[in-house]
Amino acid sequence: MPKYKRILLKLSGESLMGDQQYGIDPNMLERYANDIKAIVEEKVEVAIVIGGGNIFRGLQGAAKGMDRVQGDYMGMLATVINSMALQAELKKMGVKTTLLSGIAIDPICTSMSRSKAIDLLKDGHVVIISGGTGNPFFTTDTASALRGVEIQADVMLKGTRVDGVYTADPEKDPTATRYESVSFDEVYEKGLNIMDLTAFTLCKENKLPIIVFDMNKSGNLKKVIDGEKVGTLVG
Repeated sequence: MPKYKRILLKLSGESLMGDQQYGIDPNMLERYANDIKAIVEEKVEVAIVIGGGNIFRGLQGAAKGMDRVQGDYMGMLATVINSMALQAELKKMGVKTTLLSGIAIDPICTSMSRSKAIDLLKDGHVVIISGGTGNPFFTTDTASALRGVEIQADVMLKGTRVDGVYTADPEKDPTATRYESVSFDEVYEKGLNIMDLTAFTLCKENKLPIIVFDMNKSGNLKKVIDGEKVGTLVG
């Protein structure tokens, strides 16, 4: 039996690039969809938020003189593109998938609402929630935390290219060690970089645990769902 009944899976846009410099790698998209399908077949209710960094980041635009609000809305649209790609791949595999959005874009997707998302999850749909929070100045990490709290997820799974949270950057410090688990307070005290402070505080205040794990290793998602000690548990 799966350890978790309902999850919020956060995927980074950069991970969808695979070995490319930008855009979406079809092989990576297929790998992610296969891993998601595997847990759906275990009757896990799955909501997903995807970043847009493989296409556009509002902060990068702002750093080059672009209006921050305009840049953030462009970033939200980038998340919609990634979400549509994952939706198409899941549907191709026969997985019921619905796309919602923090910003209304007819006829591509309908606006996010808590009740709609929960009803769809109970009906066996994978629910992909795009468009961030629908507001500028918030990251997709914050959107993930917000959506996880809204749908009453058991856990937020942050799928990255690293296998957990370390005492320091393992690429810069060869002595860095990985935490198997760490408390919210320890993360604050030690200044560990997991996600932005707004997102992290939302999870802490609403007692939504986070698991940081390597999504690029096939089968890891199912291992997390089944309760195996993969990645780092923050809670």
